Order: sequence, then C-alpha cells, then structure tokens
Amino acid sequence: MKTLVLVEHDNANMKDATLAVVTAASQLGEVHALVIGSGCASVAEQVAKVAGVATVHVADDASLANQLAENAAPLIASLMETHDAFLAPATTTGKNIAPRVAALLDVMQISDILSVESEDTFTRPIYAGNAIATVKSSDAKKVITVRGTAFDKAATEGGSGTIEAVGGASDAGLSSFVSEEIAKSERPELTSAKIIVSGGRALGSGEKFEEVITPLADKLGAGIGASRAAVDAGYVPNDYQVGQTGKIVAPEVYIAIGISGAIQHLAGMKDSKIIVAINKDEDAPIFQVADIGLVADLFDAVPELTSKV
Repeated sequence: MKTLVLVEHDNANMKDATLAVVTAASQLGEVHALVIGSGCASVAEQVAKVAGVATVHVADDASLANQLAENAAPLIASLMETHDAFLAPATTTGKNIAPRVAALLDVMQISDILSVESEDTFTRPIYAGNAIATVKSSDAKKVITVRGTAFDKAATEGGSGTIEAVGGASDAGLSSFVSEEIAKSERPELTSAKIIVSGGRALGSGEKFEEVITPLADKLGAGIGASRAAVDAGYVPNDYQVGQTGKIVAPEVYIAIGISGAIQHLAGMKDSKIIVAINKDEDAPIFQVADIGLVADLFDAVPELTSKV
C-alpha cells in the first residue's frame, strides 16, 4: 500500500505536524511525502531525511506559493492514481485541503484519526472525545486527516528518501492569496510546547490573566493557553484557545488554572501526560481528568506556586 503524506511547511522549514502523519502513514505501508510550494527545495531536503519516508514528491510552482487548497487539491487528486491513501495533519491547512481531495476522488474522508487498526480500519473521536468510534472504509482510495497528538513524531534524521519533481500544477482561478498576519512570540507554540499554563474565566479580566498566568509561564518556559470562556470574555486572543474549537495539545505538563473543565475544553488537552488543576470548586469536572488537583483560590495559590518555582 502506497501512502501520500501532505507536508506542512512555510516554504523554508517543515512543520512538526508532518512528523506524526508520517508515523501514521508508515503503519499503512510505503510512505511518499508531497511538498507543494514555491522555492521549497530546502523543505524537500528536510523531508527526505525523515525516518520512514521513501520518496519525496516536490511540486514547485508559483501557483502553489501559498498552498491554496483550490490549487493543491487537483494536483493531489491526480497523484492519487498511483497511491492508495492520502494523509494530512488535522490542522487548518490539512482540514482545508483534504475534503477537496476527497470530493474530487468521490470518497468519504476519515477525519482526525487516533490510531490505525488495519489498512481500512481506524479509530477517531466523536462527541467531543467522550466516545471513540472504530470506522472501516470500503473506498478504494483513502483520504485521512491525522490528530498529531495521537501519534509519536517520526525521527527527523536517519531517512534517505529520493526526491522527485512533480509537474501539472496550475492556478485554478477560484481563489487568490490576499495577506496573512502571523502572531510572533518568544514563547513555545502551543501545539509543540512541552509545558502549557492555561487560564479560565475565573481569572476575571485580561489584566488578572496577565498578572497571574504570565509570571508562572515565564518561570516554567511554558506556552500560554486559555479556555474558550476566557477567550470569549476578551482576556486573551483566540490563538490561545485550547479545546474542541481551539487547538488540540498534548504537552508533558498541562496546568489548568481557574478552568472548570467543560467537555469541549477537555477534548483539546486530555491527552496531556500530566494534568495539574487549580480550582476552588472541588466538584469541577477538570478534577476528573487531573493527575494532580489543588482545591484553592487561584489568586492565592498561583502566586505562591510561582514564587517557589
């Protein structure tokens, strides 16, 4: 079985989300990677070194500079003539491209898989992760998105994949790139941070969020997250949001401060290795998944914790 993995990148560097997809694809068969972009030769060289990648297909064309889904999907669909499965990370890019590929191939997409049971059987979360469904596909071609936190990352060294150029890219004329605004921070990006400190609505304001959460995160070298309630209240930007409608994370340590633990939030962080919860409500749902729980007023407990770190 030949698999085709979409490489997520910025035309200069491969993103970590790709590595988990390579691991998932390797459980299905021979792994071929696809780099689409413009001036992306350095990315192809990085991917060729990834353990388990046999071939790197490179589509280098001006029409693919911003990896617009409308331009990428027809190219991917044409490559599926010689591949059995297409896998993409369950990120905004993957979720944008994969459904279009599935539509062009007239197959059902299998979304957000957690494990590969066999060549045609997978598990995926439903009901905000409260249940795990086992699904079996009878489609000849598989289109799959992969939850990155569910698979180990493939090694970035040790591979010796061959690089092949792919032609046929063109501008479909259906969309155009206007602009992008990329938030830059010295902190670790949420989806790759080893420690995350998250705050909830109980903090009361953006000023208190900054006053309580930031010093602890600074001392731990952690990323900062937030519940949807905190984001909706305007305490922090929405790129901080962790949960079903935010970012899915699985750090080594996740510290939830003033977060009650609605199922939508738990869906985004319950795969964390160690979960620490600080909440004055001893009946808060967050304590059901926490490895370490402290029933206390966060305005007393967190500054004390910060001072002792």
